[in-house]
Amino acid sequence: MSSPATGTTAAPAGAADVVFDVRDVDYAVGGRPIFAGLSLGARRGRITAIMGPSGTGKTTLLRLLTAQIRADRGQVLAFGADLANLDTREIYAMRQRVGMLFQNGALLTDLDVFENVAFPVREHTDLPEPLIRKLVLTKLQAVGLRGAASLMPAELSGGMARRVALARAIVMDPEVLIYDEPFVGLDPISLGVIQRLIKQMNQALGITSIVVSHDVQELCSIADDTFLLSAGKVAAAGTPQELKASSAAAVRQFMTGSAEGPVPFAYPAPDYLAQLLSAEDA
Repeated sequence: MSSPATGTTAAPAGAADVVFDVRDVDYAVGGRPIFAGLSLGARRGRITAIMGPSGTGKTTLLRLLTAQIRADRGQVLAFGADLANLDTREIYAMRQRVGMLFQNGALLTDLDVFENVAFPVREHTDLPEPLIRKLVLTKLQAVGLRGAASLMPAELSGGMARRVALARAIVMDPEVLIYDEPFVGLDPISLGVIQRLIKQMNQALGITSIVVSHDVQELCSIADDTFLLSAGKVAAAGTPQELKASSAAAVRQFMTGSAEGPVPFAYPAPDYLAQLLSAEDA
């Protein structure tokens, strides 16, 4: 782990304990740096929270972890293998070990709840129909929606849709569950349900969870390890309690939600007056 004050990262206790390992990664889009020396790891059996203001590359990090994009420099390791060295077949095999809860749920609108959850099983296995039915109903029961199996996505509330997506993410019994902004747009009750399910799933299934969000209080209530991203790298890492106690200005600003601090409100731009005058001359 690292010091919340400095953001320096210590070596993990053991390589086998780290499921995803990001090592000194650089990544840019159109010449604009997203990451510059990013290093972090997700440890087996724990809930790892990735936090940071909007635009700090949290979703980009998930794309790196799942080999949708490749780092410009550095290494991204999954289950001990360098993703840059894997061929297409090996990448698909790695992805089958990972469940993904997308930010918007990403349910298939033409399929009912049952078939949405059954979809990965039908795509990746040859299980008989009675076994698929039992498997799907078991996962829907786990998220409290067995009674909604025949509903269409358009008939679901936002919280229900997120829970169906969670059932689909766990239907293949993955080793790792990745959550991309799981709390966005949820009412307080639905948010509390999702929080509880993330914790319960991690404990009951013995999996590793990676939760990406900017919702500080929600993440701090469930996370074991926390990384705060800023300026293309890890600004602080540790337990939620350690980050809350940090004296670093950027960390304190994010954890308290303050408008004042080193993280700017405005996107970098030319001098305002000069730009206005040049517009008049155009």
